Amino acid sequence: MPTVVEVAVAVKVRAAAYGREVPGQTRVPCVGVVVCDDVGRLLVVLRGRAPAAGHWSIPGGRVEPGETLEQAAAREAREETGLDVVVHGVVGTVELAGIDDEVYAVTDFAATVEGNMAGRAAVAGDDAVDVRWVSRDELRQLPTSPGLLDTLEEWQIWP
Repeated sequence: MPTVVEVAVAVKVRAAAYGREVPGQTRVPCVGVVVCDDVGRLLVVLRGRAPAAGHWSIPGGRVEPGETLEQAAAREAREETGLDVVVHGVVGTVELAGIDDEVYAVTDFAATVEGNMAGRAAVAGDDAVDVRWVSRDELRQLPTSPGLLDTLEEWQIWP
């Protein structure tokens, strides 16, 4: 599994190769967690802080020093939803504009709710104001973080 430093270096190399490297920008390793239930609903949180405050998105956030990306994904899911998840493979990566000169280099993982948590209600925590399971059509009716719907469609998240 790649370390935070390896991912940060890989993102910089990839960005430079595509001419997207902007001097002075700070790249911040982040994770997102795509959790679907057995009927195809997606777990989403209502963001309480910038960026994307007041918008629905998947659970996620910054990688803390010493964490692997997978550990960060599991922690963020637990902190924002109260659910323990099993992190699976990477579903995709995105770069998002952050605060000030930051660029969030986000690695999104597929995950499932851990067996002993099945049936337990999700509870908003940390910087999440609300949390819910939504269908594709329900998510389309919510104010979502920029690019979320297109990205989920592109990655073929919905069954």
